Amino acid sequence: MTSPTPPAEPVYADRTFRSPAGIVGGVLLLLLIFWIGGDAAIRGHGRVPWLALAGMLTSVPLVVAFTLRPVVSAGDRRIRIRNPFRTITMPWTEVADLRAGYSSELFTEGGAKYQLWAVPVSLRQRKKAARQQSRRSLDDPYDRTSAQADVRDTRARTASADQTLADLRELAERARTAGAGAAAGATESSVSVRWAYEVIAPAVVGAVLLAVLFATG
Repeated sequence: MTSPTPPAEPVYADRTFRSPAGIVGGVLLLLLIFWIGGDAAIRGHGRVPWLALAGMLTSVPLVVAFTLRPVVSAGDRRIRIRNPFRTITMPWTEVADLRAGYSSELFTEGGAKYQLWAVPVSLRQRKKAARQQSRRSLDDPYDRTSAQADVRDTRARTASADQTLADLRELAERARTAGAGAAAGATESSVSVRWAYEVIAPAVVGAVLLAVLFATG
């Protein structure tokens, strides 16, 4: 008689963190570039269409890289950081700390540091959250609110970058407690870094074309 197969561990979808303001800004910039560059390429004379096309080839990948591309994907076993020009993947066991000063940063056990472009720090939001916390402490000095309401209120009074890093720290701690990071480390390399050549190559080609056109003009 065969022994029953143990139930498989539940697999949860990765949580993704992006900057809504960056996405909106990137879309608006792309629309502006295509509007101005497309008009110059179609209606321009002489070298103007070539300059417009070279400028678009340079600027579009850079705008996409810095606004639409950044994202942080966090699962039970690993974290994946997609920055403008690199994608870093590592198991949670390699993560030593997550901090948000003037920018969001991840520190590895080996001492490396990676910025989280998808989690921008807003000093204005942080000051606003501090004022709300100070106002709440004056309104309720004895902390008489319920625990559930207090959790919701705390999240509302926390800057978005600080709250995102708190969520990531919680995922990291949960992975260490469950031992999921050790399982990932047995099947994956410690830290994987891949350069985004699909972004770098067209931007470099466009910059070279612009330099050639200006030099021969």
